[in-house]
Amino acid sequence: MSADMADVNPSSEWKLKPHPVLPSGKPCVVCILDGFGENKYKDEYNAVHSARTPNVDKLRENAERCRFVQAHGTWVGLPSNDDMGNSEVGHNAIGSGKVYKQGASLVDAALESGDLFKGDGFAHVKQAFEGHTLHLIGLLSNGGVHARYEQLKQLFQGAYEHGAKRIRLHILTDGRDVPDGSSIEFVGQLEKDLEQLRAKGCDALIASGGGRMHVTMDRYEADWEIVERGWKAHVLGEAPHTFTKALDAVTELRKLPKANDQYLEPFVIVDGEGKAVGTVQDGDAVVLFNYRSDRMVEISKAFEYENFSAFDRVRYPKDLKFAGMLQYDGDLKLPKNYLVPPPFIERTSGEYMVKNGLSIFACSETQKFGHVTFFWNGNRSGYFDEKRETYVEIPSDKCPFNEKPDMKTREITEAGIAALKSGKYDLLRINYASPDMVGHTGSLEATIRACETCDECLGELLAEVDKLGGVYLVCSDHGNADDMVQRNKKTGQPLQDANGVNMALTSHTLAPVMVAVGGAGLKDSVKMRDDLPEAGIASITATFINLCGYEAPSDYCPTLIKTD
Repeated sequence: MSADMADVNPSSEWKLKPHPVLPSGKPCVVCILDGFGENKYKDEYNAVHSARTPNVDKLRENAERCRFVQAHGTWVGLPSNDDMGNSEVGHNAIGSGKVYKQGASLVDAALESGDLFKGDGFAHVKQAFEGHTLHLIGLLSNGGVHARYEQLKQLFQGAYEHGAKRIRLHILTDGRDVPDGSSIEFVGQLEKDLEQLRAKGCDALIASGGGRMHVTMDRYEADWEIVERGWKAHVLGEAPHTFTKALDAVTELRKLPKANDQYLEPFVIVDGEGKAVGTVQDGDAVVLFNYRSDRMVEISKAFEYENFSAFDRVRYPKDLKFAGMLQYDGDLKLPKNYLVPPPFIERTSGEYMVKNGLSIFACSETQKFGHVTFFWNGNRSGYFDEKRETYVEIPSDKCPFNEKPDMKTREITEAGIAALKSGKYDLLRINYASPDMVGHTGSLEATIRACETCDECLGELLAEVDKLGGVYLVCSDHGNADDMVQRNKKTGQPLQDANGVNMALTSHTLAPVMVAVGGAGLKDSVKMRDDLPEAGIASITATFINLCGYEAPSDYCPTLIKTD
């Protein structure tokens, strides 16, 4: 660990006060079991409950050192408590120790006030309205994690009112944050709304699409072929499937073997002569209407960067007026133009720690690597202090995650244990991705396996913490694996399709999440506070800062622990 503090002299505004009871100098592990919620439905369809998890069970049994906190809605900066939390806002909260208004809230406010249509970003896009096409690309969903249908509707209606004469929609079907099969309903509604727009004189059509996990919405550069499929469909008008109507496209493609909304094949809408109705041409405008950043960064690079080598774009439209709903990477300034300013998250825990001489290790696999780095650090790429930070990414498998439900949990554990044994680090933050990522597949059996592997590996990791006299905090960022079926809201019983088969739930949940502290190096006097019944996950931050031997900044959400 960072024993040499001679080169550290933080200014008074950054200096952390020593904790009056808890000592510094012990390694502290923060382990996030991603998507591992505590659901009220404790039955066979709750993978967290059904899995054999002796290590997590042991943590839960120690009531003085384990509690549950909220990880959704207003606790993570979303508009209402009906909004599910997600990994982006969850890691923002855990990394920053505060609650910031997040994507959906920011966009809602900008649309309600009309500010979205008055800003520089919209003015940039508006330059294309006379004589060119406005293209809108994003997730067709009301799941509230990446995008909302009502926002999309307000966007294209507002664009028309501000002069857009030709609009093309490039839609990505969901089936992940909303039920599989709901794409048909969403496309049907979109067609009706566009028909009304056409009746007013606007040439508005759906031009292309595909499933979110197969087309366009890759993240962390896990599989650029996903983005390439989107580029070919949206920009070039090329896809293995063509249709004259989008509703026919979604309906027919869902009939293919193993097809679902998430992995729908790319398609292009063509006219009666077989010509694509909405390719992106020189001088056009393109807006990505998702507000969440992680799955928009790569397609943003393809549109924004003139020098680009991830795949052959074949044709790069000139004089393109490109913008994101938000700026998806503040450090890269990507995109340069955006419709709604993102939350400004400053003074995160990582920055405080390196300024106070602490060394940090962060590790996950590709699917969640950005969460323990970029999102944790307040939507900031790179290091605060490269000498004091080590970030390790374990490449994720390129396959449906239910096929390999262990994902890279064991490799992450090995890297974490090696980092612990090195003695170099004061804080180690580790994310196990599989409960969330496998949970999104809808496979109950695979998700149970993912939870069991996480528990086994967690036991190995915490055993090493104990050997070294360290401390730990185990938590999650939101629910998911804790409920794998759609339910009757009144009875809680599983909903079934026309064939009597339970309907899988692939989305996050509103469940609270566990926070447990422990370790051989933790003083016996440390217990969970009993005066914060409505605490959220932003309070985790002050808690692990305490475990590192420091008092948290005064403007952070209150710690969950007491020492008397």
